[in-house]
Order: sequence, then structure tokens, then C-alpha cells
Amino acid sequence: MQMPLEDIRVLDLSHALAGPFCSTMLADFGAEVIKLEPRGAGDIARAWGSPLPGGETSYFVSLHRNKKGIEVDLKRPEGKELFFKLVERCDVVLENYRTGALARLGLAYEEARKRNAGIIYCSVSGFGQDGPYRDRAALDLILQAESGMISVTGEPGSHGVRCGTSVADMTAGMYAAYAIMLALRVKERTGRGQAIDVSMLEGQLSLLGTMIGGYLADGELPEPMGTAYKALLPYQTFRTKTRDLALAVGSEKLWKVFCPVIGRPELADDPRYRTNAERARNRDPLISTLQETFLTRSYEEWEQLLLQSGIPVGAINRIPEVVDHPQVKARGTLVEMDHPRAGKVRMVGVPVRLSETPGAVRTPSPMLGEHTEDVLRGLLGMGAEEIAALKASGAIR
Repeated sequence: MQMPLEDIRVLDLSHALAGPFCSTMLADFGAEVIKLEPRGAGDIARAWGSPLPGGETSYFVSLHRNKKGIEVDLKRPEGKELFFKLVERCDVVLENYRTGALARLGLAYEEARKRNAGIIYCSVSGFGQDGPYRDRAALDLILQAESGMISVTGEPGSHGVRCGTSVADMTAGMYAAYAIMLALRVKERTGRGQAIDVSMLEGQLSLLGTMIGGYLADGELPEPMGTAYKALLPYQTFRTKTRDLALAVGSEKLWKVFCPVIGRPELADDPRYRTNAERARNRDPLISTLQETFLTRSYEEWEQLLLQSGIPVGAINRIPEVVDHPQVKARGTLVEMDHPRAGKVRMVGVPVRLSETPGAVRTPSPMLGEHTEDVLRGLLGMGAEEIAALKASGAIR
């Protein structure tokens, strides 16, 4: 059986993380992704992350599997014409340049659709394609700040901290992949393409939707709460004799089970704690009582007691412990890939599992311009003389 996106071709002009994360999601399930990088410079993310043999980096190699790499100077007339020839043979164009940059080069959606009426042209940006902030440059940190994400992340009383991963980039990438799938569905019905506008700002607002809804309802300012959660209690981490424990008592039924299990049955009948709303109003004394209780045993003891009663509990693992986690190993979540320069590289595999048409890590990340001539010959049918002329013009290397 064919992979889900095996007949879809994507021209990927994106760089850094948001766009490439999107195209990797598509490539993992069979889309032919042609990663077009600026001649000579390449993707800025080629220099990010821990170094690997051969001048590669772990960041780039992990992110760009299953793609073909070409190197084109889009500022030259020959490079622009090459772009449009590729557009004619692709289903999707993906880009995350600064807003208006491709329009200034004459490569925007309006020009692309003249050459291919069915083209789906997805633009990912910090703030969107219009509005007063449209021209601002934006990396993940900026959007975590502007969206309010930093203001609610961190320990109580702090000024907030950045989420430990690039959540603004990756959320935008996932929404872009989702939007492309929606547009492909429309194209199946109508044959028509369309422009897609994905902003990192709105992706973060969608993640903060319940907090924003709560603020609009009660006017209370959301602030950092560490591992706690305003809407649910107890739902946070606690110290034990050995290591920290993550606890999630997600319903009134579980609360009534939980209290006797930890040796504090009286808490279930205490009028201050009978419902989630009452527990939230009396958060401080309850959390103090629970913390004292959890310090009486080791994590291992609490884990056994809580799991036996169906109470959600987990350990605070570090990355080395995650890499060796029994569930991660059992599921084969980490995969190994052979890279022509870097050698064997381990990385996180495809996170979505389909029973009949699974995704896979099939090919390594491309070296800069590695497939330029292959794509020009195989996809565009160019001969040696045409390719030589493009090299002479400086459009390709």
C-alpha cells in the first residue's frame, strides 16, 4: 500500500525550525520534499546544535530526514525561472521568509498561481501576513514572549521563563502541516490551490486558549505556577524522600480514592477540599499538607501505591533517563540512520503511527545542494547543456 502522501510534491523554501518541522511531518509519510536552500549560504540551522562528524550538526540532521536538497540563487533571473518551473510540478510551496521578502523577489503566491492554479502556497511567519507587526523579524523566543507564554511559565513569583523547547516554532509547524492537509483535501474536490497564512503568534494563543478564556471570564491575571495548574488540583509535582513525583488527580472520583491511599482519608470529607473548586480556593494549606505527606516515603513506594489504585503518577525524568526509558525502548521510538558524513545518528522517529501506511525515517538529511542536478534532470528533464548554463549564470553551484 502506498504511503499517505506518496503522490504529493512539496517545494520547501523554509529554514530554521517552524517550516522545516512542517515539511518533515509531510516527508515522514511519503511526500517528496525538495528543500531549496539559498546558494552558498544554505539554511541557517545548518550551524545549530551539537557538532557531528563531517561538519554536520545534530539539529539539522535530525530535522531534515527524508528530503532532497537543492541549492538555488533566487535573486538571479535564471534562479527565479527555475523556481517557477519547479512550482509547475509541485503541489505545495512552503516558506517562512520574513513577510513580503518573496513578494519583493516576484515569487509570491500571486505569481506562483499564474504558473500553477492548483498550487498550495503555505507561508509561516511570526505574526502573520498582515497587521501592524507583520514586518517584525521573529524567532521562537520572541513569540513565546509576545504571546504571553513566558508570562505563565516558571515558578510562582518569577518573571516567567522560556519553555524548554521551541514550542512556538513547533506548534506553527504542526498547524502548517494540518493546514496543508486541509488544502490538499479541497484541491482533491475542486482542483484549486490556495494561500495559507500560519502565524506563530496565533499558534501560541491556541495553546493558551483555556487560560485566555479563564481571564476573559473572571478577570484574574494568569501567572507562573511552577508545575501546578489553576484549573485542577492536586495537579503538580511533589518532593518525596528520593526523587520528585508528578501527580494528576483529575476527577472527584479519583480524589475520593486518592485520600485514603496516601493515608489521609479525612481530606476527602474536609469541607475545604470536597470539590475541585473548593480545593482551588484553599490551595495553599492543601498543598502544604500533601507535601508533608509525600516526604514520608520514597518515590518508589508512592509510585507502587498510587498506580495500584489507578492514580496518574510519573517520575521527573531527565533526557538520559528518557533515552533509556523502558517504554521508549519497547515502542522503538528512537531510530538510527546512516548519514554519509556523520555516520550513524540516533534520533526521535515518527510520532504518529498508522497501522496500514506507517511513516518512516527512510533517507538522511541532504548535504547542501546534494540533489540539485538529480532534481533538474529527473523532475524538470534538463540536459547537461541546460544545467551547465545555470551553473555559468550563478543560479546553481
